[in-house]
Amino acid sequence: MRQVRLMDRVRNTLRALHYRRKTEQSYCYWIRYFIRFHHCRHPTDMGAQDISQFLTWLAVERKVSASTQNQAFNAIAFLYRRVLDIQLDHIENVIRAKPNRRIRVVFTRHEVQSILNNLRQPYRLMVALMYGSGLRLMETLRLRLKDIDFDRLVILVRESKGNKDRVTILPETLVPEIQRTIARVSKLHELDLDDGYGEVQMPYGLARKYPNQASSLHWQFLFAANQRSIDPVSRRERRHHAYESTLQRAVKEAMRSANIHKHGSCHTFRHSFATHLLEDGYDIRTVQDLLGHKDAKTTQIYTHILKRGGNAVRSPLQALG
Repeated sequence: MRQVRLMDRVRNTLRALHYRRKTEQSYCYWIRYFIRFHHCRHPTDMGAQDISQFLTWLAVERKVSASTQNQAFNAIAFLYRRVLDIQLDHIENVIRAKPNRRIRVVFTRHEVQSILNNLRQPYRLMVALMYGSGLRLMETLRLRLKDIDFDRLVILVRESKGNKDRVTILPETLVPEIQRTIARVSKLHELDLDDGYGEVQMPYGLARKYPNQASSLHWQFLFAANQRSIDPVSRRERRHHAYESTLQRAVKEAMRSANIHKHGSCHTFRHSFATHLLEDGYDIRTVQDLLGHKDAKTTQIYTHILKRGGNAVRSPLQALG
């Protein structure tokens, strides 16, 4: 019972600090893993040495990636600092997992077009936005009607990675299809209101501050789900956005149909967006702002993709004619 109460405290703290649902799931997973690793000892009975032992085991025995090890550390640090109010001592002798230094996979323009040609709506529009606006997968699915500005041809990306807002471009060629999608959402919303529903999940305390806005059309998701579902937190029946797994499967199927054998995913369209903009001569600061990168070094990764074979060195085979 002691562990159950602890995990309830973890969840309540995460929700009070407005962490996302997926972060809550991953943090709870690693905290449980940490406790089970030490034979269900309570975290208050453990210290920095036990944390170091667990993180080292992940790197040496489990051979997890550096990002996975960091995620586990962040979860445990959250447990001690935020939930238990215990300041961790300096954690020493932790063997760090080796960071992956891989060049990003990027689709060519022809490959992007081939994938789009093998997708049906609404997945085609979703992918077109990821490539045409540089949106992440969940940024695309969480897009709300109110955040699309047709006059200025921009998209307002709310609460993206790092809980930051940013502005990115809206491709003019997508406007007619987006407007048709909005008309579909409007009809679904009217049906929901007639059935006594129509509320949508709203961020943080806005639902309490503006209780009538949850039922307004402009707060609805652009890619609304076909069916209503039960919100796992509030336990209320609402119409959420489409599931990410359905879009991911659609992209994989389209890649197979287009005979594209790269190790690509939905996020590859964002990489392709950045790379193709740099190829077209846009400066790196502009691309950085559109992607929402805090550090220009993150954006500079894409400059390496622009170089072909050995920093653009011309192969001697080419001279043979």
